[in-house]
Amino acid sequence: MAMMELLSQHAAFGGSQRFYRHDSREIGLPMRFALFLPPRPRALLVYLAGLTCSEETFTMKAGAQQMAAELGLALLMPDTSPRGANIPGEAESWDFGLAASFYLDATEPPWNRHWRMESYLLEELLPRVGAEFGLAALPLGLFGHSMGGHGALTLALRHPGRFGSVSAFAPVCAPTQCPWGRKAFAGYLGADERAWAAHDASLLMRVQPRPPYPGGILIDQGLADKFLAEQLRPELFEAACAAVGQPLTLRRHEGYDHGYYFVASFVDDHLQHHAHQLLG
Repeated sequence: MAMMELLSQHAAFGGSQRFYRHDSREIGLPMRFALFLPPRPRALLVYLAGLTCSEETFTMKAGAQQMAAELGLALLMPDTSPRGANIPGEAESWDFGLAASFYLDATEPPWNRHWRMESYLLEELLPRVGAEFGLAALPLGLFGHSMGGHGALTLALRHPGRFGSVSAFAPVCAPTQCPWGRKAFAGYLGADERAWAAHDASLLMRVQPRPPYPGGILIDQGLADKFLAEQLRPELFEAACAAVGQPLTLRRHEGYDHGYYFVASFVDDHLQHHAHQLLG
């Protein structure tokens, strides 16, 4: 197994903020991730970033480390997508989100060779990080922003029992019913829309036999978000949760947009939500 290369590390709030690179078996390309280790880790949270972002975005802009250190939460921030595959059109496709992974395993060429983010996260990165940093026995939570909020909700629903808590900032809640999702799913999963439903949080929630997160899901959404009406559709996830009795706290905030000032404004609430769910 290839070694993880430590790119940099920085003392932060009594802990250590680190950046790593490693050769990925699932992706077939080098991948990067950031890891914040508090002085005494009690739980591990995975944060999934959105379109055009990387492992650095949340790490440097959200201001999460102080509260994470106080609560004993280790933070794992993977990159959003494979990079450098040299697929024709890859660079241009960042503009509409296709190359930005949507945190699934593609089935259609040319994307299916490297775009295996679901398997990468769950079958490779999490086990390796858990083993190499002594975090494998800790309770696990998942959250994200925008496309990463979609990833957090869908992966939490697709893998019952794997995560003890979930939350999201301005998630893409119904990708089968928005332009970003439809373009990405057509590219990654093909034209048969029946395959898309397995990666749509609103549709996944509606087929749950019982509320999967009885302690509650937290979502924050800015009402000045320019993507709200066309791309995000939180009302559809809200209705799906109501249909199956899933407790949901969906907070709508006047004046807040889609960016990281919004995320930073409410990140402490999300960390506390996860600490309550995971640690009691």
